[in-house]
Amino acid sequence: MNSKIINLIFASFFSIFFLFNFNSLSAENNQDHQINIFLGNFDFSDDKQSAILVGFQHQNENLNRDTFLGNVSPITGGFITENSAAYIYTGIEWNVEMGSLTFTPSFAPGLYHEGDGKDLGHILEFKSEVQLTYAVSGNTNVGFSYNHVSNASLGDKNPGANSYMFNFLKKF
Repeated sequence: MNSKIINLIFASFFSIFFLFNFNSLSAENNQDHQINIFLGNFDFSDDKQSAILVGFQHQNENLNRDTFLGNVSPITGGFITENSAAYIYTGIEWNVEMGSLTFTPSFAPGLYHEGDGKDLGHILEFKSEVQLTYAVSGNTNVGFSYNHVSNASLGDKNPGANSYMFNFLKKF
């Protein structure tokens, strides 16, 4: 197995272990923040450029707003692929709770660096994502998400990238 893949898997499991134990380190348990650790396949629809990705996203519940579209809140995050491509972003997400399930569409502009990975045509890229999670407890969710990253034809080319991820979310 490739050493980059082993390092990504190790980092993911370490992060999940840390998050499971984070509440015991916190003096307060007001759950104002949510961390999303995800692991998946970047650009799965392109056999030549497909790569494992690992990422992190933060949501601050103090900045949320209830609207007719659901609960809207800001997000900030990023991911890196096994080919050293990286994307950092900030945007908004809508949390639509349906009992134990939460449906979360989001939109986030960000900065992309191709590293040894796919050339997406521009440094400025836009991420559209849908996520479905299941509440395993009051502060822990697991789920699946799909996103598309594209430069909206700002560059000379706009190949885009489709990715799917498995998500672990923890409120603290």
